[in-house]
Amino acid sequence: MSETFLVNASPALLAEKTAWLRALEEERRSAANTLEAYERDLRQFLSFLTGYHGRPADTADLKDLRPVDLRAFLAARRRDGAGAKTLGRGLAGVRSFIRHLERRGLASAAGAKAMRAPRQAKNLPRPLSVTDALQLSEDAGALGTEPWISARNVAVLTLLYGCGLRISEALDLPGNALSDPGARSMPVTGKGGKARLVPLLPAVLAGVADYRRLCPYDLVAGEPLFRGHRGGPLRPQIIQREMQKLRGALGLPDTATPHALRHSFATHLLAAGGDLRTIQDLLGHASLSTTQNYTAVDQNRLMTIYESAHPRARRRPSDAPAS
Repeated sequence: MSETFLVNASPALLAEKTAWLRALEEERRSAANTLEAYERDLRQFLSFLTGYHGRPADTADLKDLRPVDLRAFLAARRRDGAGAKTLGRGLAGVRSFIRHLERRGLASAAGAKAMRAPRQAKNLPRPLSVTDALQLSEDAGALGTEPWISARNVAVLTLLYGCGLRISEALDLPGNALSDPGARSMPVTGKGGKARLVPLLPAVLAGVADYRRLCPYDLVAGEPLFRGHRGGPLRPQIIQREMQKLRGALGLPDTATPHALRHSFATHLLAAGGDLRTIQDLLGHASLSTTQNYTAVDQNRLMTIYESAHPRARRRPSDAPAS
């Protein structure tokens, strides 16, 4: 926003904000990143209302919030450079808070429900080729400063491509994870506390076993599996930075990110004949519509299947009935 307010809401409204965030965490089991984003979005909205009314926002200001008020907020955020995706998420956070107030008899959510979210461009996953994905996961240790760090980088990227994990899921694994060389699968807890089982490939087990053998720190339950240089939890930014160095050395595009390996996992499974429901379960997607994005990525394969499987597509011109 163009102006910062140290006090952007009355004590009563701030208390409701705290209760709302607690409910999202305890009842809805929202992920930490979601809570952080919602808190920031609501703080920006309350700061906007403070400037809008010339005083700290109060519960009464949200009692009968109108679409025109929300449009003014989104317009101000757009002037500050926010894109459609950020604006849509901000509106979702404000709506969630107003629904919380409505349940407590403090507001009506009618105005917020009538407000349409900004139209967003559909961003499709950008997977790597099979060759590039294999090269990244196999050569991830080439730039490591120490053997155990090289082995760590290989293990993390192999997990992303071999199991389709989010980077946060890989870095949240406990120290005793993947310690059984004969394991066929492992439990993973994803967004919103959603648990799933992911199969383990021999390459994944081998990569983690190599890292375990070289790591100078005790990898035990209650401690993180993947460690930073000084033994603390490995941060996503470190893996992202290592990936940046690696793609530069291998001549890969900027789209070759850690998350691109998860996209590649799904796209390559689909290309090899995997069905969407299975891929949905493996990725931990709550909705099949999210997984369906991968069908747009692999249109060539889908057209090949259509042309080879549909009876009318297989009919030769000579088979056409006489007129």
